[in-house]
Amino acid sequence: MGCDGGTIPKRHELVKGPKKVEKVDKDAELVAQWNYCTLSQEILRRPIVACELGRLYNKDAVIEFLLDKSAEKALGKAASHIRSIKNVTELRLSDNPAWEGDKGNTKGDKHDDLQRARFICPVVGLEMNGRHRFCFLRCCGCVFSERALKEIKAEVCHTCGAAFQEEDIIVLNGTKEDVEMLKKRMEERRLRAKLEKKTKKPKTATECASKPGTTQDSAGPSKVKSGKPEEADPDPREKKSTPAPRGAATNGSASGKVGKPPCGALKRSIADSEESETYKSIFTSHSSAKRSKEESAHWVTHTYYCF
Repeated sequence: MGCDGGTIPKRHELVKGPKKVEKVDKDAELVAQWNYCTLSQEILRRPIVACELGRLYNKDAVIEFLLDKSAEKALGKAASHIRSIKNVTELRLSDNPAWEGDKGNTKGDKHDDLQRARFICPVVGLEMNGRHRFCFLRCCGCVFSERALKEIKAEVCHTCGAAFQEEDIIVLNGTKEDVEMLKKRMEERRLRAKLEKKTKKPKTATECASKPGTTQDSAGPSKVKSGKPEEADPDPREKKSTPAPRGAATNGSASGKVGKPPCGALKRSIADSEESETYKSIFTSHSSAKRSKEESAHWVTHTYYCF
């Protein structure tokens, strides 16, 4: 079967050589890294965050990943080093005034220039499209090109003025060597944070142990007597009862009756107090509660005043 009708097979159809390695288009790779989220593969939209390895994410996608870490998500491996929202930094990006986006592409027949980027370096003006190396600062989140940091050497951020160190500089979408170096820094930083937490715990334990001794000393009555006499309280209402003399107390106890303060000290009229009229009207001693003879009912008659 086959080769009938005068067909002659060629060599490349009969001999199969090694398959050619498929090469990834560099332009497509740069567009995917700088314009799309590493976790959700959606277009980057503010707020945009970056991890300690220099990858770009949408903040909403990171929060959803932290809330639902299911094993079904294959893209979760790219963010496995993100354990909390503190491991990412929100970026302060400078917009590119020459970037129009989809404003002029209403009909869908406009050419998309892949070299045009949404953001630029605020110092030099280079576009953040992957052709130039960009980095951000962990302390403030400002984004610059690597050329700006090399040309203008300073220990302070160029935009916000925050102080930073070399360890705070993280390259965005760097090479494999850059990622390995950033991984080592990340692990060292996390180990340092764990050691600091462990050193803080014994300090708090010793402080708590020293506090009960001080509280027991303060709880006991003070035995030192001051030379000054005790000042009497200015408000007489707080002391409702006056202490009776000792002689009266002994007489009362001998007769079987407990000595009581005079009634005049406790009783006081509401009318003489400084309370409001609405409060005074509750009591029967107020003028509104008193009725005249005409208003009072006879003992034979049946009125609601009798009840």
